[in-house]
Amino acid sequence: MTAYSIRDAALFHFARDGYEGASLRAIADEVGIKKPSIYAHFSGKEDLFMSTLDHAFHEVRRHTLEYFRDHAHLPLEERLRGLLVWFEQEYQDHASARLMLRNCYYPPPDLYSHVMDLVYPFLDGMERTLSRLLQRAIREGDIPPVSAEQAAIAFMTFLDGITVEIIYGSSRRYKRRLDAAWPVFWIGIHSMNKEALPVVPEGD
Repeated sequence: MTAYSIRDAALFHFARDGYEGASLRAIADEVGIKKPSIYAHFSGKEDLFMSTLDHAFHEVRRHTLEYFRDHAHLPLEERLRGLLVWFEQEYQDHASARLMLRNCYYPPPDLYSHVMDLVYPFLDGMERTLSRLLQRAIREGDIPPVSAEQAAIAFMTFLDGITVEIIYGSSRRYKRRLDAAWPVFWIGIHSMNKEALPVVPEGD
């Protein structure tokens, strides 16, 4: 049970202070243990950070799938645009989303490759989920017969382009970008000509 308590405390501290700024002593104090007791469960700060970050990615993935499940009754456009609104709120409400997003943009330099081993599978999984959602929408006639894979990649690129405002800017700036860019994106989906689209190369 203590390992989970340590991880939960670490989630808050790493999300707030970053890898470099978080203190193992402060984490231990919050759990109510001595700092050396952390080493009974984790080999060191790096191990604790990577375990906590892995947990954060799983939490965000679970919450995202729950979002799609809970909003399956909505039209496709409302579900996709709503996901962008929901994601900003998720960042504000949950340390797991803050930790995940900050490390997608700013991984600790010494842990870059380890962090990317979590980031890329998460992004690829999101693209696959969106691609399946779009394929279903095409079969049901909700959108034209476009390249679902390419539309999913475009959506993820759109998400990446506005979520930087969550870190750098504010909720107001995020909403302003979303309101301005979403109609253009959605019109673009309906204007896509599948036959004229370039082939998207396979990922690494």
